[in-house]
Amino acid sequence: MKRRAFLASGAAAVGCSQDRRPRLNVFNWSAYVAPDTIPNFEAEFGVKVRYSTYESNEEMLARVFSGNSGWDVVFPSNYFIRPMRESGLLAPLRHDLLPGLNNLAGMFRAPQWDQKLEWSVPYMWAATGIVYNRKVQPAPETWADMWSSRLSGQMTMLDDPGEVLGAALLKLGHKLNSQDNTDLMAAKADAMVQKKLLRAYLNAEVRDQLVAGDVLAAQLWSTTAQQAMDSAPHLDFSFPREGFALYVDNAAILRESRRQDLAHKFIDYLLRPNVAAAISVSARTASANGAARALLPAKEQENRVLYPTDETLARGQWFETLTPQAQRLRDRLWTEIKSA
Repeated sequence: MKRRAFLASGAAAVGCSQDRRPRLNVFNWSAYVAPDTIPNFEAEFGVKVRYSTYESNEEMLARVFSGNSGWDVVFPSNYFIRPMRESGLLAPLRHDLLPGLNNLAGMFRAPQWDQKLEWSVPYMWAATGIVYNRKVQPAPETWADMWSSRLSGQMTMLDDPGEVLGAALLKLGHKLNSQDNTDLMAAKADAMVQKKLLRAYLNAEVRDQLVAGDVLAAQLWSTTAQQAMDSAPHLDFSFPREGFALYVDNAAILRESRRQDLAHKFIDYLLRPNVAAAISVSARTASANGAARALLPAKEQENRVLYPTDETLARGQWFETLTPQAQRLRDRLWTEIKSA
């Protein structure tokens, strides 16, 4: 997944022009459902789902911002909920149509970005850390380790301004979401120093390079890291001691949707413990559904990459919505870093 920069979306599933079933249009992150999730919903409810994927919040937002996109259900990250709501893009949720909300884990029943779940339903969550080859000793367990010359040319950072500047801010002892100009300028300077040591800025595409052993350490989302680790036992993962980013992707209904009842049915279907558990196992993601986690095999429930301990989580910081001024500054600094 690429969470901030624009990329082309996946191809939409195109239904037969003679299909008379009601249609629901769902726009989701890639690799975020099980193979049978959509077919089972279609069969049970007698509908056709037009399902397509995206790779960044910005890509999704660009597609729906006109208010006439044709999409019904989208999955914005937590820090996009407020700006989408303030822009009039989201429809209020009807809790009477979402009895499955009771299945959410306790930490997601009143999240700081939408405390009454008026606009969004937590779906999947993850953290950002360091995935590394076990032959790297000592293991990289701090962001400062990702500035070490011992990994020069064999490490990558995410192609994402929030993640790279966030790691630099945390390394320097600042908050992940700092909007202070002095903090951000210091983070930019540190990122410029690090850039000389990097192989590249890469997102999910670094997974194959990690598996092949071409990259020894990478800043990466825990879900993508777990996918790489499943294919390569020589890989491991650490949550940096200085702190790390946390985010949640949420199901939401667009205000423009003319199929809001059906959209609610789809979200409530995703809230079923058995459905959510199957998605989590297939996609190697951490579900926000507590009842679903209870259905997972013990090995999966205790997976400390996808489900870190409370002690580890205490070091995490949720991405937050920034002021427009702070976001513009971060975007400018990122452009300067990338173009240097």
